[in-house]
Amino acid sequence: MADAPAPSLRAAIIPVTPLQQNCTLLWCTATMRGAFVDPGGDLPRLRAAMARHGVTIEKILLTHGHIDHCGEAGILARELGVPIEGPHEADRFWIARLGEDGRQWGLRGEPFEPDRWLDQGDHVTVGDLDLAVHFTPGHTPGHVVFHHPPSTLAIVGDVLFQGSVGRTDFPLSDPATLIESIVTRLWPMGDDTIFLPGHGEPSTFGQERATNPFVADRLLS
Repeated sequence: MADAPAPSLRAAIIPVTPLQQNCTLLWCTATMRGAFVDPGGDLPRLRAAMARHGVTIEKILLTHGHIDHCGEAGILARELGVPIEGPHEADRFWIARLGEDGRQWGLRGEPFEPDRWLDQGDHVTVGDLDLAVHFTPGHTPGHVVFHHPPSTLAIVGDVLFQGSVGRTDFPLSDPATLIESIVTRLWPMGDDTIFLPGHGEPSTFGQERATNPFVADRLLS
């Protein structure tokens, strides 16, 4: 029997900051070029993971502008000499206040200007990989998620969690918009899609449609 082909995409979750935010090290196995998604802090830990897996970082991707997801993204981008792509420009509000939020939360936060704002229908590349961008406001007004259909994998930030959904008690959050983003942007990716959330353990969209107490199909039908 022939060996199964090696996966073209690999991902490692690295929890960072006292808020245990899931930074994802994502890479293309053909080129060993990769990206950090939501490198909110603990940069020595991220650099160690990059070296351990033998990945050359070519960019930073951001799902949204909250400090645990991007407080040190600008610092890391400057250290590595790489661009930042994402989130949607509606999260400029959050990125501009990273310094203030850092003092409030006891975290390091530095405002920055992304090299590229993202929107629905955009694509980002990592090595030879092509990831679709989906605009998913609600938790924040400029949240985006990244989807790699060949791997049935999505990185969803704080839109959806195993057994829960993103908080909507922040400035510019909206609960109805969040639910609409989940139903119209995430569910069409397919029940077998595995998602990496911004906190906690991965799950699948099918599992959440069956059991999630906030967005299960039986609750929204």
